[in-house]
Amino acid sequence: MRRPLRTAVLLLSLIAASCDSGPDNPRLSMFVGVDISGSFMNSGYYDDAIDFLARYLYAHINGLGGLEEPNVLFVSSIGGADADDPKTFFPKQTFEDKSIEEIASKLREIFPQGVENPYTDYNAFFEQIALMVRNRKLILRPISIVMVSDGRPDVKKAGETDFRSIQFKPLETLSRNITVRLLYTTADVGNKWQTRVPRSRVKVWTQDAEVMVSWKEPTIYLPDKPIAQQESFFRWVKENVNYGVAARRVD
Repeated sequence: MRRPLRTAVLLLSLIAASCDSGPDNPRLSMFVGVDISGSFMNSGYYDDAIDFLARYLYAHINGLGGLEEPNVLFVSSIGGADADDPKTFFPKQTFEDKSIEEIASKLREIFPQGVENPYTDYNAFFEQIALMVRNRKLILRPISIVMVSDGRPDVKKAGETDFRSIQFKPLETLSRNITVRLLYTTADVGNKWQTRVPRSRVKVWTQDAEVMVSWKEPTIYLPDKPIAQQESFFRWVKENVNYGVAARRVD
């Protein structure tokens, strides 16, 4: 095939893919990771993170408050008893047709406290996502990876946590629109994810635990209103979690 014709075919394919979207045909691929290492499970933020995730998943699955309904959704663990240990990815159907309380209960069943999990393995998590995207032919679709974690990799160099050991490379060729969102971290760790983790296409957004816990303040999440009417909560999510961050190259 000649180069001009090949280029035209590619452009037509991209245009068709972009048109093949909307409320009735969502394109977003969403992956959610829960840090099950002891450092996060015992950080004091586990229960808050699970309660937030239950509402976040419910809102996205049902397309509430302007939050995009994902075409595919998978929830898995980050880390475990062994490094490089493949994890189960629970599909969207695991959480569909469930109430917020039922989703929270299911998350606590899947990610129970009190289990000894010494490792936090972000790279294995990213590699499994890349494999799943390729196997399911989700390449070129927008991808959102949401992680509740303290953000601290276990790899050390010269006695310090080595953030450059985090590898986004398996994700780089999957899509032009891929965002990693790290929630429940600290300002210092979040800054290191922003400035030290090598990347070219992958966009990174981090949010401190001290900010995340504010989602349940009565001025944001109104306890006397059903989830579908939580406009303040949805606005808070868009501004603090689903923020549209720009790409930044880090070598």
